Amino acid sequence: MKIEPFRIAIEREEVQALKQRLRATRWPTPIGRAGWAQGMDAGYLASLADYWLKVFDFSSMESHLNRVPQFRVRSDQGWIHFVHLRADRSDAVPIVLTHGWPSTFAELLTLGDMLANPVAHGANATVAFDVVIPSLPGYCFSSAPKELGTNLFAIATQWAQLMSALEYPKFIAQGGDFGAGISTALGLRHADRLLGLHLNFIPGSYQPSVPEDRALSSEETRSLANRAEWFEREGGYAHIQRTKPDTLGPALNDSPIGLAAWIVDKFRSWSDCDGQIERRFSYDEILTTVSLYWFTRSMPSAMRLYWENLQQPLKLAAGERIAVPVAIAHFPRELPIPARAYVERGYNVIRWSEMPRGGHFAALEEPELLAEDIRAFAGML
Repeated sequence: MKIEPFRIAIEREEVQALKQRLRATRWPTPIGRAGWAQGMDAGYLASLADYWLKVFDFSSMESHLNRVPQFRVRSDQGWIHFVHLRADRSDAVPIVLTHGWPSTFAELLTLGDMLANPVAHGANATVAFDVVIPSLPGYCFSSAPKELGTNLFAIATQWAQLMSALEYPKFIAQGGDFGAGISTALGLRHADRLLGLHLNFIPGSYQPSVPEDRALSSEETRSLANRAEWFEREGGYAHIQRTKPDTLGPALNDSPIGLAAWIVDKFRSWSDCDGQIERRFSYDEILTTVSLYWFTRSMPSAMRLYWENLQQPLKLAAGERIAVPVAIAHFPRELPIPARAYVERGYNVIRWSEMPRGGHFAALEEPELLAEDIRAFAGML
C-alpha cells in the first residue's frame, strides 16, 4: 500500500462560495416558543450561522488540523486518510481509534494526543500508544466508495491492511458509534491481529445468538425495550439514512445551513449537556465538524454507511463470539445500550466502566476519562 503525506488545503474560493451561500439562506418561518421541541432551534441556528459567516476563522481551523501528522494510503477502494501520532517510546502500544457519524477524525485528536503523549497531559506514563486515526471511507478526506459493499466488515479489513502497512502486526481497536461496529468486525474477522477491543458504544445492529435454554432475563428484555423506545422517539435520522440516504444527500450537500442543522441536532441530543449545547461544545468545535463535511462534500457518502450496515448487520451466528479481551466504557448520557448480560452473550468483556459523566461524543466531551480508561485496559493486557 502506498503511503504519502497529506495536508489540508481549502481553496479561498471555496470559503467565499460558502459565505455566499450563507448570505443567501432561505430561512423557514419559525414557530414561536418551539425551541428544540421539533428538532433544530431556529434561534440557535441563526446565531451559529452568523458566527460561521462573520467570525469563524477558516485558516486557523486548517492550521490547527495541519499541526498533526496526516497521511493517506492508496488501497483497492481508493484513498484512506489518517492521522499517525507516534509515542516517543519503543514499547508504545499500537491503537487504532475509529470515529462514527456525524463525527470526523478531528473529534479524536485530543484523545489521540493524550494517549501518545501521556506525560505532556500529566498522566501516568506506564503506558503510551502509537495512535492511528483513519477517516472512514466516504468521510472527509477518504475516498467515497464507488460501488456497493463498503460495510463495517469491509472497512475492518481496510483497517487491518492499513495497520499492516504501518508495520503493526497486533494492535488495540477502539471506537464509539460506527467505530464500535468496525472494531467489533475486526474482532470477528481479524482476531489474530488484535490485542483487545475498547468500546464506548454497543453497535445498534449488534445481536448475539440466544439459545433456547438461555432465554433473555427481564433486565435484558427491559434494556432492549428502552433502546427500541429511544429509536422510536429519536431515530428518524437513522431510518432515513439506512433506507433513502440518496434522497436526503443532495439537500445536505447543497445547503450549508441544512447540513449544520442535521449535525448540530445530534450534538445536542446525544451529549451530556442537559439541553444546553454550549455547555459542552463551542461554536468553533461544532463548525469545524460541519465545515469539514461541507468542504469535502462528504455527507452524502457518509450517510450511506447506514444503508450498508442494514444490509449486513452485526448479527452473530450460533456459537459466534468476539473472543478477544473487550473493555466497555459506558458514559451515562450515551444512547441506550443493552444490559451487560446481553452484551456479554457476544463479547468477552473483561472490564466494564460506568463513567461519571459524558455522552455519545465521549472523545470530545470527556477525553481525559476516556484516555484513562483505555490506559487501564491496556495495563490489564
